[in-house]
Amino acid sequence: MKNLELDLGERSYPIFIARDVLGQPNLWAQYIAGRQVCIVTNSTVAPLYLAALKAQLSDKSVCEVVLPDGEAHKNLATLEQIFDTLLEKNHNRGTTLIALGGGVVGDMCGFAAACYQRGVQFIQIPSTLLSMVDSSVGGKTGVNHPLGKNMIGAFHQPNCVLADLSLLDTLPEREFSAGMAEVIKYGLICDAPFFEWLEANIAGLMRRDTDLLEEAVYRSCANKALVVAEDEREGGRRAILNLGHTFGHAIETAEGYGNWLHGEAVSAGMVLALSLSVELEWLNSEILTRAKSLLQQAGLPVAPPNNMDVDQFLQLMGRDKKVLDGRLRLVLLTGLGEAVVSSQAPEDVIAQVLRDAGVRA
Repeated sequence: MKNLELDLGERSYPIFIARDVLGQPNLWAQYIAGRQVCIVTNSTVAPLYLAALKAQLSDKSVCEVVLPDGEAHKNLATLEQIFDTLLEKNHNRGTTLIALGGGVVGDMCGFAAACYQRGVQFIQIPSTLLSMVDSSVGGKTGVNHPLGKNMIGAFHQPNCVLADLSLLDTLPEREFSAGMAEVIKYGLICDAPFFEWLEANIAGLMRRDTDLLEEAVYRSCANKALVVAEDEREGGRRAILNLGHTFGHAIETAEGYGNWLHGEAVSAGMVLALSLSVELEWLNSEILTRAKSLLQQAGLPVAPPNNMDVDQFLQLMGRDKKVLDGRLRLVLLTGLGEAVVSSQAPEDVIAQVLRDAGVRA
């Protein structure tokens, strides 16, 4: 087992990474605040893992909320189902919510925990690679709005994260590839040796070799933990974790949430961000070529959808959370493992990069 801690002072918490962590409540039961527990999951994950989790909580008063699956349901209307259950079951401020699922479940459960009676405790049990290496760590929670992704939310840290690698056994190939986008992101933004390790081991990772997967999840979580510990609420450095996300969120919003998986949109967005970095003469084109190759070996798209136009792309990017005082801030690279947040990219250069990538003028 590989463990690490996200250091946030009194809000610090452990991340447990191994197969069958779920079956070892001696490690994590201490992070349940009281007797009341509400498990939030979805219609895909519940038949697979809900009974096993409940079996570990036989000494608790447990209820569950089974949400519809998919990014299309990550909204305020669906969120109400969690509040309805908590109120109907008379859960008090001592309750602990447990997110059992991917990034959508984790974000919504965490947001419900942040809001219910002005804040209760919760635990993350991510069931997808993407949620293990990204969304379950760092305390970002929220829901989508028709006009923008993740625009309604809160920072609310979990009590602990259980990255049970055995849950990935049932993950579809497309979802696994989507998670690899976030893994590769860490190598690009802050860990060049990790990127080189991924290049050497991508074939084994795509076969889901247990030892390689454990190392990839650990290195990803360790990188994110370091960045979040330095900048919990994204006032500065934490923004580098959004490499490709401004472009990617525009794709997700335009295509309809769920039609492009988040990791797929981020993959295409990272290629656009690296292409822009090359166009600005900040980055050697060799890094762009290597990144595209690695993403393609992971089964990911490296170009945006061909049914968007430049004006639509720029308009949607302008609604991104990183826009400050009307200026679009993008995460760009100055070298492998060297990311910066910049508002220096001229709009006409961004537009040219989009056109070069096949986006309609």
